Amino acid sequence: MLQNKIENHRFKILRGVIFATLAIILVRLFFIQIIEHGDWVSKAEKQHTLLETITAKRGEIYMMDHGEPVAVVLNQTTYQVIIDPTVTKKEDVEKVINTFVKDYVVVDLDEVYKKEGLRYSIVARNVPHSVAEEIVKAEVPAIWLKKTNQRVYPESELAANALGFVNADGIGQYGIEGALNDILSGKDGLLKTTADINKVALSIGNDNIKIPAEDGKNIVLSIDRGFERGIEEITSAALAESAATNAAVLAMNPNTGEILAMANLPSYNPGNYGNVKDASAYINYTTEVPYEPASVCKSFTFSAAINEGKMTPDTTYTNRGYEIIDNKPINNAEKRASLNGTIDMRTALYWSLNTGSIHALKLLGDSTNEITVSAREKLYDYYYNKFRLGQSTGIELYESKGFIWEPNAETYGLNAAYANMTFGQNLNLTMVQVASAFSAVVNGGTYHNPTIVKGALEGNKITPLSTESVADKILTDETSATMRDLLVNNRKNKVLRGIDRSGYSIGGKTGTAQAIKDGAYTMNEFIGSYAGFVGTAGELPKIVIMVKMWGEGQHIEGNKDPMSLFDSLSNYAIDYFKIKPGV
Repeated sequence: MLQNKIENHRFKILRGVIFATLAIILVRLFFIQIIEHGDWVSKAEKQHTLLETITAKRGEIYMMDHGEPVAVVLNQTTYQVIIDPTVTKKEDVEKVINTFVKDYVVVDLDEVYKKEGLRYSIVARNVPHSVAEEIVKAEVPAIWLKKTNQRVYPESELAANALGFVNADGIGQYGIEGALNDILSGKDGLLKTTADINKVALSIGNDNIKIPAEDGKNIVLSIDRGFERGIEEITSAALAESAATNAAVLAMNPNTGEILAMANLPSYNPGNYGNVKDASAYINYTTEVPYEPASVCKSFTFSAAINEGKMTPDTTYTNRGYEIIDNKPINNAEKRASLNGTIDMRTALYWSLNTGSIHALKLLGDSTNEITVSAREKLYDYYYNKFRLGQSTGIELYESKGFIWEPNAETYGLNAAYANMTFGQNLNLTMVQVASAFSAVVNGGTYHNPTIVKGALEGNKITPLSTESVADKILTDETSATMRDLLVNNRKNKVLRGIDRSGYSIGGKTGTAQAIKDGAYTMNEFIGSYAGFVGTAGELPKIVIMVKMWGEGQHIEGNKDPMSLFDSLSNYAIDYFKIKPGV
């Protein structure tokens, strides 16, 4: 009897446990099927849904070569190796890595497998097609491949600072690659579809989505590939013979603003952009680094005074070898006694006398004794508004604005600052600003904004990216012709020595500036510049070339190594573009 009661009691307990368990299950099913239905459906979809970005093909980059576009930056098909750590065994992935892609791994596998819930991880990039095929044959579950494009630079270091590079994340850095990254990148597409455990898309599902990628545009630069290569080779040879360690060269068509060559030396290989000592190797010194171009700017000061009718090359003044401005002396670099006394402005420009450009500034303000407010305002109008110095040019690259003192700035020594500005100091300009302004001085007086992009290549047609361009007449034809004569006269010794060929019009202006260290001028380092033009005698110039050379602790004078480099480059330009001599 007692035994039966015990068994009945146990039965009741068991039945109660069973009913309680069933109740818990029913309640849980109710929550899953009714209350949490949406969440569980979402989790199931995540398990079997492939959501993948369709990467747009990056646009390629071309240069011109005697009028024809030639690819200088290409895409090479490569693959990413992707895993699902929740499905793929770590030892299987390690085997694949060690066997096939050891040189392409981009992650720490131990760290990948420490992250809970991680379903997608790129473990290798830029895997060649042949290697990708071997991975497919290995048939490892939940390892799949994604086709990508690797950037290839077949011209190695050619115009590297103008081109830039693409980093490991596919983002353009520096140069055209960085400045026009959005245009080159295009727009990625999207694929959403049902997939199996190996992430293979299945052709079923009502929610499938496929948004095609929009490939990036192919960009054509105005740089001439052959001309650029010759410019870099000549410049490299000049550096080897100079105390300078760095050089930058900018060549452009003064009648259109198109950049024909943009060289920065030493250079680097964009295909191996990580193999540099520091990031300064990527800097484009023609557009990104403002500096004091020194007496090259006398071309602009003289142009302004001549254009305003305030002086001619025959205008005279008394040269004492110095001027006292704001109680401080400003000296000529050229101190020979034979230049003291009454001289004309032609002589002042030839010998690059600071007193000459200061006198031109005084004349702009209708004075021969002092720098007036109107003189500052007039020079500023020419420098900033007409020649567009100290502001962005709009070139399709990263660029710095630089700096020019405003004519009524509240600062001590403003007259001295403006006196220094007449010969290219106490301001900061980029090479592309100076070369564009110099082009306006010699091309008949029209300012063209510089451009390095001819357009987008669509089939065999080059379509401009923008219709906006500047072509402002800022000097008279007569002023420009006078300045050309003055700048040609600056090189008369080159003609006598046979460096400048007969039948050609070649002119230029030197610049030698003290470098600034820790906010102050130093006597231990000088930067040399030269801006010049070349063309057929009796015609407008066809090419403007600007040279800058410098080196840490080096004394580089514009009338020496930079001018010598220009001599070689101008003759090379004549031969390369087959510029005919005048009669």
